Amino acid sequence: MKRLLPCLLLVLAPPAAASPPVDLPALIECRQSVSDFAALAPIANDPLKAVALGWRPLPQGNLFMAEYRLLEPVTVFGHRSDHIAMAGATVVAILDLPDPRVLATQLELETGYDAEDKFMAGRELVSRDVIDAKTGEALIESVILSVSNVKSHPGKTLAGCTYSLDIPADDELPPAPASSVTAPPQA
Repeated sequence: MKRLLPCLLLVLAPPAAASPPVDLPALIECRQSVSDFAALAPIANDPLKAVALGWRPLPQGNLFMAEYRLLEPVTVFGHRSDHIAMAGATVVAILDLPDPRVLATQLELETGYDAEDKFMAGRELVSRDVIDAKTGEALIESVILSVSNVKSHPGKTLAGCTYSLDIPADDELPPAPASSVTAPPQA
């Protein structure tokens, strides 16, 4: 009887709430929000969670990116890839495209830097004011599409999205509410 108790508890326990699946192509193509991107945070911080999704962690070819090989390729920007990378609030597909300028032109991105061996282009797709539900703090949600190359991955194009919540600059803060207390008249 003692042996059956743990088994019965497992069978009778309510199922764990399943987290919604991560829509990786939508995240890479900037078709999601900052809150949707937050679902990747546990994956980026715990390689075992990436493995559970069928992602295979790769050796770090670039110190600034965590790279993964996907079980099934994804199609993003019209190209298939089974190689992705994450860096902070950015998720990119690593595409077999030797010249990133072609994709940047197709996506109508603004060139930020263009040299013989380095290219970066991007465009902010979303910039909106939001209020943090927990703190009430005013924030700016930003979603930026980018295409680039990097020396650690010759002949490849990195294409993806950066999701961020930023504190507005002092000159962008909404005015403080007027005080109901009036100053005494000057004599």
